[in-house]
Amino acid sequence: MAVEPGWRGRLMSIDALRGFTMFWIVGADELVEALENIHDKGFLRNLARQLRHKSWEGFSFYDLIFPLFLFIVGISIALSLPRHLARHGRAKTIRHILVRAAILFAFGVFYNGGMRKPLEDIRYAGVLQRIALCYAAASGLFLLLRARGIAVAVTVILLGYWALLALAPVPGYGPPTLDQGTNLVDWLDLHYLPGSLFQPDHDPEGILSTVPSVATCLLGVLVGLFLSNPAFDLRERLRDLAFAGAALVGLGFLWHLRFPIIKELWTSSFVLVSGGYSCLLLALFAWLIDVRGRQRWAQPFVWLGLNSIFIYLVTNVVHFHRIAERLVGGDVDDFFDEHLIDGAGSLVAALLTLSMVVGLAYWMHRRKIYLKV
Repeated sequence: MAVEPGWRGRLMSIDALRGFTMFWIVGADELVEALENIHDKGFLRNLARQLRHKSWEGFSFYDLIFPLFLFIVGISIALSLPRHLARHGRAKTIRHILVRAAILFAFGVFYNGGMRKPLEDIRYAGVLQRIALCYAAASGLFLLLRARGIAVAVTVILLGYWALLALAPVPGYGPPTLDQGTNLVDWLDLHYLPGSLFQPDHDPEGILSTVPSVATCLLGVLVGLFLSNPAFDLRERLRDLAFAGAALVGLGFLWHLRFPIIKELWTSSFVLVSGGYSCLLLALFAWLIDVRGRQRWAQPFVWLGLNSIFIYLVTNVVHFHRIAERLVGGDVDDFFDEHLIDGAGSLVAALLTLSMVVGLAYWMHRRKIYLKV
C-alpha cells in the first residue's frame, strides 16, 4: 500500500535502506567476487571494483556503506527522540542516549575481539564504536538545537576540519599533508588513541576523523526533520531530497579538487559526496516502496534492517561462510566446477552463506524478534 500525503507513520524504506547496507556487509560482496572469478569482464569486473574500498583517495560504492548507515542513524534520531522526549522527559532521554551509546561501544569492543588480549592490545576504535559516538553527539545536538542550528553545526564541522588539516602542521613531519601515516589525523591516533590501531600507522575510526562523521549523522538528522513534517506531501519532499542529494554530490566532487575525498580520513568532501548519495538512495527507496507501494522486492532488506546490529554481531561470532564450506566444499565444490563452470563451487558457497544470513533475519521477523540496543 502506498503512503498518502500527510502520512505520519513509519517509512518502510528507512528499514529497507538500513538492511541494504547490511546486505553488502554480510555476504553480497563475496557473491559478486565469486561471480567475478567466473567471468572477469565488463560489468562484473566494474561491479567488483565498486565493492572494494579505495586504498586511500577516491570513492567507490563500498565506501558509501558505512556513512549511509550513519546517515540512517541520524534519520532515526530525528524520528524517535521527540517521541521519547515527550513520554519520558529530558533527563530520562539523556540517560537513554548515554546508556544506548555505552552498550553500542561495548558491543564494538566485543566485535574486535573483546578481552582476549591484554588491555594495551585491544582495539578500542571500530565501526560500532563510531556509531555509538556519533549517535550520542548527534542526539545531544538534536536536543540542544533547532534545524537551522544543526545545519550551522554541520557547516562549522566541515569547514573547521578542512581548515585544521589544511593549515595545522604535523608534529615531527612538518607542513600539513594528507598522505597516509604522516597526516595530523594519523599522528593523533598514533600518539593518543588507546589500545592498538587497525593499521600500524592509521585507524579509519580514530579520534579526529570521528568529528566529521558526526556531521554525516547530522545530515541524516536534517533529512529526518525534513521528512517528519506532518503536513508534507511525500512525493514533493522526495523530489526536493533528490535535488539536494545531487547538489551535495556535485559540491563534494568540486571540493575534492582542493580537499580530496578520503574515506580513511573522513574528509569534508567525503561527507558531502556520501551524504548526497545517501539522499539519492533514500529518495529512490522511498519513492519505490512508500509512494509506489512496490514493497515485495525490498522485504529481504527490511528483515535485515529490523535487526541490523544483531545481524552484524552474529556474523562476527558465527562464521556462516565456514558453515557453507562444510556443506558444499570439497568434492561438492569440485563437482560444481567440473559439471557447470570453473568457479561455480565458490558461487554456490557464497549464495548459501548469504541465504543463511537472510534466512536468519527472516526467521526473526516472522517471530517478531527484534533485538535493539
